[in-house]
Amino acid sequence: MSKSQNIQLVQFNPQVGHIHENSQRILEIVNDNKMKAPVLWVFPELCITGYPPEDLLMRDDFLLSVENAVENITSNIDQDYLILGTPIRSEGKMYNAAVVLHNRSILTTYHKQILPNYDVFDEKRYFSSGTGPCVFTINDINFGLTICEDIWRTQPAQEACDAGANIIININASPYDIEKYNLRRNVAGDRVSEVKLPIIYINQVGGQDELVFDGSSFVLDSKNKLVTVMPSFEEAIENVQFSKDSGFTEYKNKKQSPSMEKQLYEALVCGTRDYVVKNGFSKAIIGLSGGIDSALTLLIAVDALGAENVTAVMMPSKYTSNVSKEDAEKLAKRLTVSYEVIPIENINKEYLLSLGQYFKNLPPDITEENIQARIRGSLLMAFSNKFGSMLLATGNKSEFAVGYATLYGDMAGAFAPLKDVYKTDVYRLVQYRNTISDIIPQRTIEREPTAELSFDQKDTDTLPTYSELDVILKMFIEEDASVEAIILNGHPENIVRDITRLVLKNEHKRRQSPPGIKITERAFGKDRRYPITSKFKISDPNIQENQ
Repeated sequence: MSKSQNIQLVQFNPQVGHIHENSQRILEIVNDNKMKAPVLWVFPELCITGYPPEDLLMRDDFLLSVENAVENITSNIDQDYLILGTPIRSEGKMYNAAVVLHNRSILTTYHKQILPNYDVFDEKRYFSSGTGPCVFTINDINFGLTICEDIWRTQPAQEACDAGANIIININASPYDIEKYNLRRNVAGDRVSEVKLPIIYINQVGGQDELVFDGSSFVLDSKNKLVTVMPSFEEAIENVQFSKDSGFTEYKNKKQSPSMEKQLYEALVCGTRDYVVKNGFSKAIIGLSGGIDSALTLLIAVDALGAENVTAVMMPSKYTSNVSKEDAEKLAKRLTVSYEVIPIENINKEYLLSLGQYFKNLPPDITEENIQARIRGSLLMAFSNKFGSMLLATGNKSEFAVGYATLYGDMAGAFAPLKDVYKTDVYRLVQYRNTISDIIPQRTIEREPTAELSFDQKDTDTLPTYSELDVILKMFIEEDASVEAIILNGHPENIVRDITRLVLKNEHKRRQSPPGIKITERAFGKDRRYPITSKFKISDPNIQENQ
């Protein structure tokens, strides 16, 4: 009977650029979880640097630090085996690599062959492609090694199989979006069907700027049966045992897939927590309006950082309804966050008085509305500066898409948790979170959306309903659908032309917006790169945008 091998799968949350901390934590994990027999430890792609390290890879001092850290880890690995994701320089080229460490030396090295260069990925800017398979042997088991995008193509897995692999280990830094887990599972299943070998898929976890990594690592046997699934959005270690003759000795943790709303909410909490904490903050501040977007943002902040670390500030004007004031206070009390009320009416009057001589004989318009938003932004930034709290903006993707957020006003902030969340999904997430604990007042959910920058104002005064708006936006932004195709999908031509024009006209505002968590297949930012200045016009109606 063939020998079996214990394999420790490590779902790791590195910090980009914190090479010393990452390497120390890797060694701590190995030392704190040792077994009697030698173990194969599997860590994610580029775990030594964090992913993506971007242009840090162009710094010689950064790469030297990486090389020193790899050398240090190598010198501390004795009987165990460790797969470590790291950049490697070799013969004037740099590779996205995996090294296998054993006996205080590098047993073998694999260079990633398929370099993604689409969506948020830009690996060809930094790395050269590897040219062949890597197979190493432990306990008579031949392990084939691949990295992330390699598993999305037939060639690397087939090459490992042809080189004698009995099992394939695929290390990843695969960012989350709504459909990603199912896509990964299906792609890995396709490779299993092709090469008739089991696959271990280990993924990074945690937030990094606009990306969030869900982990959700899994193992498939040679018949494409699920052996185990690791947790989403949290670090974890899991042991599997494999032998060449009998395969995996245990099938476990085959949990049902969580709902889309649960996954989305956990992604937003994880991404927000890591952005705040990894940037050296422990507290957050939010402008609470009594509306649903700020309510959801506040909930995310509390779940990410704890109520004791969150401050909500209500800044009513003469246009703010009693409903908004009551609901904001009720939510703050239910969440037990610090809650402040700063009326802005007198400040707004001073602004208008100062501008009066310049604006005389001109009718009020969006200018006066935006002054209110900018007053609020200034007050929140003052709190942020004085008390060392990170300001979280509360705008959603639907608003950012059409420009219904004020530059230097409600767009102010260091991070926007809802930046890639459509308004219709805001409602779904609030309903989901209320199933855990009934926190957000039902009136906040049911009332018609309004910015309350003028009397009796409603979003639908100038926009279609969000249920219609979001369908148009998804087609135009995520599918690159033409105006004609969207109209043929059943939407009125005048609305389609107005909305698509607003999307194109407001690119300059989105470029100045804070980063936010990518959760859809195409987020604003790295995913969707449109010129600010462009003669490409969809339509030309006389629509005045928010500025």
